[in-house]
Amino acid sequence: MYEKDEIKVFISGRDSVCDECKEDLGCGAWITLIRDKGALCLSCADLEHLIFLPSGSAALTRRSRKYSKMSAIVLKWSRARRRYERQGLLVEEEALILAERECLADSEVRSRKKERAKERRLVIDRQYVKRFAQQIRKLYSHCPAQSDIRIAEHACLKYSGRVGRSARAKNFDEEAIKLAVIACIRHEHTSYVSLLAKGVDRWQAREKVKDEVQQILDKWK
Repeated sequence: MYEKDEIKVFISGRDSVCDECKEDLGCGAWITLIRDKGALCLSCADLEHLIFLPSGSAALTRRSRKYSKMSAIVLKWSRARRRYERQGLLVEEEALILAERECLADSEVRSRKKERAKERRLVIDRQYVKRFAQQIRKLYSHCPAQSDIRIAEHACLKYSGRVGRSARAKNFDEEAIKLAVIACIRHEHTSYVSLLAKGVDRWQAREKVKDEVQQILDKWK
């Protein structure tokens, strides 16, 4: 069903707490298990930039995995079958778009993108996202156009563990907002993801790109 060394994300069937950030994730949380670290939310595991591709199309899944530098299998415990069953794959959105272009006509690609956008709208609080984005723009007035909205939408998705869902973020704590911005910079503007894909420990990878992240953060202020 999956390779032994593949990253696995589990949809928890009971209340969970992230062993790193200590955030109460509740039931149905998306978590991954790290040796000597315990259960981590997607944010602490540096998987929050990936999007969910449900099972259903073997070709789309295969091609998405091929193009994605990082991917993770999503599993959920089946009480009836008493085993973990595959729900889909977490992949980079750019990889999914490339895979869709190979599998589908352009019109269908646009339709799929609209469907994903609709699904995202269903799992985020629009007013909260708007206020979160306003705080980002207030603190980082020179960030690229639309980055504030994109970061806010991403951070506030209701997948448990996103930084925007934390209690501090809901109070628009400056440090929580900074963490969301840093996560965006780290994943989109540095070699961080490539380092992780090569097997570099995430803390070592963060250290390698720390100065670059800080330089961009300073430019955005």
